[in-house]
Amino acid sequence: MSSRPLAALALLALAACSAPRLDAPAARVPLATSSGADVSRSNEPAKQIFGRIGLPSPGPAAAYGSYAKGCLAGAVQLPETGPTWQAMRLSRNRNWGSPELIAFLKRYSAKVARIPGWEGVYIGDLSQPRGGPMLGGHASHQTGLDADIWLNPARTLTLSKDDRERISASNFQRSGGAYVNSDWTPGHMAMVKAAAEDPAVERIFIFAGAKVQMCKDARGNRAWLRKVRPWYGHNDHIHIRLACPKGMRGCTAQTPPPPGDGCDEAETWVNGILHPPKPDPNAPKPKPRRPLTLADLPAQCAAVVSAN
Repeated sequence: MSSRPLAALALLALAACSAPRLDAPAARVPLATSSGADVSRSNEPAKQIFGRIGLPSPGPAAAYGSYAKGCLAGAVQLPETGPTWQAMRLSRNRNWGSPELIAFLKRYSAKVARIPGWEGVYIGDLSQPRGGPMLGGHASHQTGLDADIWLNPARTLTLSKDDRERISASNFQRSGGAYVNSDWTPGHMAMVKAAAEDPAVERIFIFAGAKVQMCKDARGNRAWLRKVRPWYGHNDHIHIRLACPKGMRGCTAQTPPPPGDGCDEAETWVNGILHPPKPDPNAPKPKPRRPLTLADLPAQCAAVVSAN
């Protein structure tokens, strides 16, 4: 990919369509059912079905399918506030995840709390109570293994519920994501590195300029940089993705990142941002993607959404 700036730009365009805006008003969850949903309308968009359910399915935890086409059974709710974290945008009801994700966030936030100037982390979207496609904001986050962490240093952990709806994540990029801005600090690299060094983490997504800056500043063992991947739209948060837990056979693993630290790839992304190719006026317009239905998801997801 490092030799193909056009391919990098194609990924930029794709990500721009699906990346969440953390500064947008919180999406209000419709009246949620406390039990399983009626899935008889098989052609209904899956995001409508999963978005109506307010509680997890009973039984053991299991992730089914892939990060962008799957669901979650037996989800665990992240407490709204802990000793080293606060969950944001509580009205979205997206602070649910696999037990492995919840355990990771607790130990990760404790590590970040040891960084000077950080009391812990502000945690954005995880997954819905039963995973699956969301009503808006994400293409992934469907199997309870993804988490958004705000780049704002958590300087207080006493925010009210209203504060968590009102306060926005801050922008840390300039020049369209080619560079970090003056608010970026060594503490930000430390919080990214703390996540990357955890064995449960498979990938971390952040804007390209931040990856390039960390490539310049990293000293000693650089192996952790391999997990840090450039991705458009992640200028105010990092997106942490866990690997499929061991023994969870229904979970579809993602292809591992290419070998190496990925710094050449990030430079290619930055070059594409600074020197974008001219659009082809004769290129066909992309067709709008059809919303996923329950039939598009793994067969187990029908049982997950209908379980009482």
